[in-house]
Amino acid sequence: MVNRRIPVTVFSYVLAAAVPFSAGCSTTPPVSNPASAASQTPSLAGYFDTTGRDDVLSGGVKAIPITTPKGTFKVWTKRVGNNPKIKVLLLHGGPGVTHEVYEVFDSHFPGAGIEYYYYDQLGSFFSDQPDEPSLWDLPRFVEEVEQVRQALHLDKDNFYLFGQSWGGLLGIEYALKYQQHLKGLIVSNMVSSIPFYNDYAHKVLMPAMDQKALAEILALEKAKKYEDPRYMELLIPNFYSQHILRLPPDQWPDPVMRAFGHMNRKVYVPMQGPSEMGASGKLERWDRSKDLGQITVPTLVIGAAHDTMDPKHMEWMAGQVKRGRFLLCPNGSHLAEYDDSATYFSGLLKFIDDVDAGRM
Repeated sequence: MVNRRIPVTVFSYVLAAAVPFSAGCSTTPPVSNPASAASQTPSLAGYFDTTGRDDVLSGGVKAIPITTPKGTFKVWTKRVGNNPKIKVLLLHGGPGVTHEVYEVFDSHFPGAGIEYYYYDQLGSFFSDQPDEPSLWDLPRFVEEVEQVRQALHLDKDNFYLFGQSWGGLLGIEYALKYQQHLKGLIVSNMVSSIPFYNDYAHKVLMPAMDQKALAEILALEKAKKYEDPRYMELLIPNFYSQHILRLPPDQWPDPVMRAFGHMNRKVYVPMQGPSEMGASGKLERWDRSKDLGQITVPTLVIGAAHDTMDPKHMEWMAGQVKRGRFLLCPNGSHLAEYDDSATYFSGLLKFIDDVDAGRM
């Protein structure tokens, strides 16, 4: 058992198929693909060219003012690299976690010449955290992303929006309103319906769990003892190590631990709810399944065999958008960028390369 308590995770409302934990997960970095974006990859000097940038002295960090109904606040962003044709904005999960979970992208995106942006949404650790409950609202988060896009000068000729879990939900919502500004969309580890997620959790995930452990977990939830150490003690071996990150918890990478440790529950709980067994917050009735056909930009949907979400539903989603592709990570879970990184990043880079080359 890990010797430090993992906070209730951002990724909880996406539950998954119950498959026994295997130590045989692939964490090998992808082999360089000669068909990757070589034709569009800047030279080494070009990739690190900061000429004309206003973030040189801060190492790529920029605090962006965001206008809200409760005033103006600042959100934290950090640019890595330089590529006029390929710029990826990363939307983290939660809501209320941080960009830190994506530090693994540093091992893959620079080599492909991709310019990318870390971004902590309002309320998250590196950004302002106003005590304004009315701000934790999906439409407002969509407008925040649009303000960030404008401030970073991203447009339809270069702007790829990546979102995982809650970030994927937010990415779908953004695309449905502002896809005219997108070159491509990546929805990672997120289904198109929270009611479907809750139904799947009850019909598939829970019956496959250790029933004695599940009964104790549900009893703690009924008593609202979410902060009881026993709650996480049960969840780690029976859920987290199966479906969030398929590595022994004491081997979880530092970026993941920091992201979980920095989660803002004042944002997370109102929107997702306090339970790890389903969603009960503001997002409880969210469902965009019937609207996916309105998304016309090239879209990659990423799922994993051991994910907290049904990979078959995510494959279905890729068939509903106008120009979709599905990527399955056979050894991965909800954080497949860590436990099936070879599949995850080779597929993600291939998608970006194909969109950039006009093959989608």
